[in-house]
Amino acid sequence: MPSLPASPRPAPRPRKPSGSGLAALVLGLGAALSSAAAPAGAQPAGPSLDVRIGQMLMVGFRGTLPGPEHPILEDIRQRHIGGVILFDRDVASGSERRNVRSPGQVRRLTARLQEAADRPLLIAVDQEGGRVSRLPPERGFTAAPSPAELAAAGTEATRRAARETAGQLHRLGLNLNLVPVLDLARNPDSPVIAGLGRSFGAEPGPVSRHAATVVRAHRGAGVLTSVKHFPGHGSARGDTHRGLVDITQTWAQAELTPYRRLLARGLVDTVMVGHLMHRGLDPDWPASLSRRIIHGLLREELGFEGVVILDDLQMGAIREHHDLRTVVRRALEADADILLFGNNLIYEPDIAGRVHGIIRDLVRTGRVSEERIDRSYRRIRALKERLGTIHPSREKEG
Repeated sequence: MPSLPASPRPAPRPRKPSGSGLAALVLGLGAALSSAAAPAGAQPAGPSLDVRIGQMLMVGFRGTLPGPEHPILEDIRQRHIGGVILFDRDVASGSERRNVRSPGQVRRLTARLQEAADRPLLIAVDQEGGRVSRLPPERGFTAAPSPAELAAAGTEATRRAARETAGQLHRLGLNLNLVPVLDLARNPDSPVIAGLGRSFGAEPGPVSRHAATVVRAHRGAGVLTSVKHFPGHGSARGDTHRGLVDITQTWAQAELTPYRRLLARGLVDTVMVGHLMHRGLDPDWPASLSRRIIHGLLREELGFEGVVILDDLQMGAIREHHDLRTVVRRALEADADILLFGNNLIYEPDIAGRVHGIIRDLVRTGRVSEERIDRSYRRIRALKERLGTIHPSREKEG
């Protein structure tokens, strides 16, 4: 199976703006090559603004094998969306049928989605194991133990399970697993972390060791990962699916330790930021919409220069408190790269088109600069190049 190269390790340095590192190097090399081939005085060719915006969107959809006129294929072809996410159940309708029926069906689905794209898609899933398994064994997939069960069994058990999971994802055409959970199980009664067995433990050491094992196993199979839920969901008393969750009084600095350790080892592909309110870090905005937390804490202080994915922006913590335009604008200002709309808690088949239009209008009116869009596009492109999925013959200008 293909093996992913290690992500760049952040070097100790004073605080500085983000935008350097591998993504910038890739952009610089590409720009130099384009300029060398272009006539004197001509602007280097590059993807259109619509393409660059589309690459920042990841959406969910209904259907196990979409037909030619399905909205998701239209979003991929016309809006150039950069990613999709699969679910086994449809929460909004209560149906057990969503995107996952059998291994053969999922392989056909991922192939059809990629065939519709003019540049490779990130096809994501939450296959954490245990209660959060979008590929359930009753539908023919390999059962995966929960992180809590693996932590009790030891790192060798985690290695074996992660290799099995990652290998299965690769065979199915899934290239991004939204794991590992880095949340410390500080609150044993947490309804969405410890209560569901999603954490490797309450201490940074074991969580870091097991998470590093999970990332390495996925890279060995050619599958990317996303550490989550920054800056830490393990002490929370509430559920961000349902409403705003405030961690101001329960969060501790130790919850950043697993992020620091994995970053130091070059083991972070992407970071998923949660909808968590910490008024000491930002008195006004949840982490997912906070420039202080994403740009300031994650990028400048911790040194992460890669792709930031926002947790599902249709969750109650966001949807019940902010209108869509405000959410999109704040996400861009915060320095996030991929805006995720799972389309599962509520179903809005036109969500990709609406968000795409909002971003385009923000650029048109000068509220968001085109360079800001470029910055995310470069990070996303660099991430996809690490998968070995970008080929010149598939790079079409939109």
